[in-house]
Amino acid sequence: MKKLFVPLLLAAAAGLASAAAVVGQPAPAFTATDTSGKTVSLADYKGKHVVLEWVNPGCPFVQKHYSSANMQATQKAATGKGVVWLTINSTATDAGDYKAPGEMAAWMQQQKAAASATLMDADGKVGRAYGARTTPHMYIVDPAGKLVYAGAIDSRPTANPAHVKDATNHVNAALAEALAGKPVTTASTQPYGCSIKYANGA
Repeated sequence: MKKLFVPLLLAAAAGLASAAAVVGQPAPAFTATDTSGKTVSLADYKGKHVVLEWVNPGCPFVQKHYSSANMQATQKAATGKGVVWLTINSTATDAGDYKAPGEMAAWMQQQKAAASATLMDADGKVGRAYGARTTPHMYIVDPAGKLVYAGAIDSRPTANPAHVKDATNHVNAALAEALAGKPVTTASTQPYGCSIKYANGA
């Protein structure tokens, strides 16, 4: 029995891994509810570039990018060029740093964030579909619905706000190329940050 059981587990794990979003392939479709209760779907933005940002306000790495205003500046630069920016919170409701929709909306407002919408993903369906592992974890979807970037926001994997100024902002660089109709030179990087606290410990 054990000889059969182990390969089945490995096969299941391989299936989960292959379900994650892959750069160069269609971005997984999703529908989620924003902090105001409105239903938002990725399909709503077909024909536009879309940035996905995974967030957890309790994470020191997220705080680094918001306290330094780096995330807000990146959001504003993108939305100012017609890019849709969706901030996604996949923190489970039983996690100590979970924020209810109203609290999440208030936090984003306090930070003067410039996201197009903030989506609640407490069941983790969207995060798991993309294979999002950290906060922050960044993705860019092109107008045809293809994933063109996945990874870190920048090149300095620390929680120190002082490191923002001498980092390469991968999202800005990828968006500049994508908006110019060019292939993204650095399409995949290693994400860094706090592990996403998915429901059921997944």
